[in-house]
Amino acid sequence: MKVVLDRVGKGAALPETTAGFETGRATLARAETEQRPTVLGLIASGRMRPDTGSVTIDGATDYSAMRRRIALVDAPDVSEPAADVTVAGIVAEELMFAGRASHPIAVGRTLRELGAAEWSRHAIGTVPPTVRIRLLAELALLRKGVDALVIVSPDRHGGDPVEWWRFARELAGRDKAVLVVAGDASAAAIAAASLVSRMDETGPDTFDEDPGRDDTDDLPDQIVETA
Repeated sequence: MKVVLDRVGKGAALPETTAGFETGRATLARAETEQRPTVLGLIASGRMRPDTGSVTIDGATDYSAMRRRIALVDAPDVSEPAADVTVAGIVAEELMFAGRASHPIAVGRTLRELGAAEWSRHAIGTVPPTVRIRLLAELALLRKGVDALVIVSPDRHGGDPVEWWRFARELAGRDKAVLVVAGDASAAAIAAASLVSRMDETGPDTFDEDPGRDDTDDLPDQIVETA
């Protein structure tokens, strides 16, 4: 799968933006302000049509296919769970959406498989940021046909952005397409960590320095390789 957003815009909420993501790679797109990350996430997952520009999946305009194949994860005011819902309650609901058994035994088994059993009775708003993002992303991937994720503003929960970025790369290494929409501070922290890691890794890490720049032609150079 390859998704390309070519000079998309949505009124005052999102200025002209170009970005893309594809199977086997994780992309970091920078977006600031309160509304912009969610609007970009909605467009990138096929749930909102831009006023300007184009959105394609594998070279075609097919919003229905995008909605089936791309899960929008933790987008503020859209797909984020209520802060006071328990982790167990969220797992039960997601299992139901995925067409799986959602009784307490199934919930407990899923939590153990995801390494989050200790948080079962905690409200989702109280769990560590990386645990939250991992849980919501893994649950989204249980839905039939989902092979891509758009994770919105994980940095709003605090914590070390390098941790959730490492997880995004792990997901992409499982042949998933992953787009993370985050702010400038997180992008800078990840870039700094990448510079340090280059001394021990074989391949460069790059990320979308400017999603507003028209870089569709050199898209592969703007995507972080996962392996």
